[in-house]
Amino acid sequence: MKKLKRLAALLLAVCTAVTALGCGPSGTQESTSDSEYRVAMITDSGDITDQSFNQTTYEACLEYCTENNIDFTYKKPDGDTDYARIAMIDVAVAEGYNIIVMPGYIFAPALVEVTYKYPDVKFIALDMTAGDIIAAAVGSKYYDDPDSYEASDYYNTENTYCAVYQEEIPGYMAGYAAVKLGYRNLGFLGGQAVPAVMRFGFGYVQGINDAAKELGIVDEIQVEYAYGGQFYGSTEITAAMDTWFSQGTEIVFACGGGIFTSAAEAAAKVGGKMIGVDSDQSPIIDAYGEGMTVTSAMKGLGATVKAMLNSIIVDGTWEEHVGKIENLGLVSGTDTSVNYVGLPEDTTQWNENFTVEDYHQLVQKIYDGEIQIDNSIDKMPEVSVKVNERQGSIM
Repeated sequence: MKKLKRLAALLLAVCTAVTALGCGPSGTQESTSDSEYRVAMITDSGDITDQSFNQTTYEACLEYCTENNIDFTYKKPDGDTDYARIAMIDVAVAEGYNIIVMPGYIFAPALVEVTYKYPDVKFIALDMTAGDIIAAAVGSKYYDDPDSYEASDYYNTENTYCAVYQEEIPGYMAGYAAVKLGYRNLGFLGGQAVPAVMRFGFGYVQGINDAAKELGIVDEIQVEYAYGGQFYGSTEITAAMDTWFSQGTEIVFACGGGIFTSAAEAAAKVGGKMIGVDSDQSPIIDAYGEGMTVTSAMKGLGATVKAMLNSIIVDGTWEEHVGKIENLGLVSGTDTSVNYVGLPEDTTQWNENFTVEDYHQLVQKIYDGEIQIDNSIDKMPEVSVKVNERQGSIM
């Protein structure tokens, strides 16, 4: 018995030492790289298994760094606060990581603080607008007179790259595809009425309208359109979605963080369908019902990560991008894999009415300018299909 106790104590000591030196919760991947660069990704408030921004960004970083023999880690903040995110950036820099990848506008306050603090570190910020940065720096007064501010005054443009996405394009594609695939009663459930969500929604409506015109079924189409006023689901929003589905809505594009849970809960009760957002959300949405996700309106975070890491580590073209807030969309009409927006080709529920080849033709038309998508958000697009737009929050 004494020998067993001594052995258990020894094993515990060894395990403790290994934990302290190894991956731990940060997920460090050691390598024998000779590169001067080391990459760290900071998660927002979730984990790398969220089937959304964190996971997409993590997998892209991991794949790139593995292929190029670059040291890589990810850091998960202790909580959903600016302080926690900044603390993880501090830890990563202290450990010698000199490329920091941050997914989402939620990092704007951190960006304002750390980019001057660490001038020798390169920062890649995904889905972060100039408005996000300014608001993080000056507060709500930015919204009173946004034209009076320049984002470049509030962060270090010498070591930072920001990417935003043309949400109206994948929104359009999703709406167009849904109608072509056979859906006639459609819904859009946005989180808050912020620019990115509105561009997704207005693009969606334009795509629905154009597909309906092509098919000559404008009079058969109806669109329910509302915002939940928050980025998470609730019993009240689920009840509203129950009403939509019970009154004939067949498919809902849920756009805004965790608000999709309310639409998915309602859809599951009646065999309804969903459209995901930002990334291919079929794995997480289909947990509510097999085959629930028809498609997803995606932003190419993975493509952005790989392109920017390549610009720093391999191509030496970082100086062409640094200091910019680039608005990314389509860069090819023929190779959809390099585009920064689009639909997931492997999981979209194509049928004989709209095939992946038809989708490729749609991409080509948008890229060539044959199809024009309005990105303004001052008012609902003028369309021929019926749109029941709810004013204010749906709750």
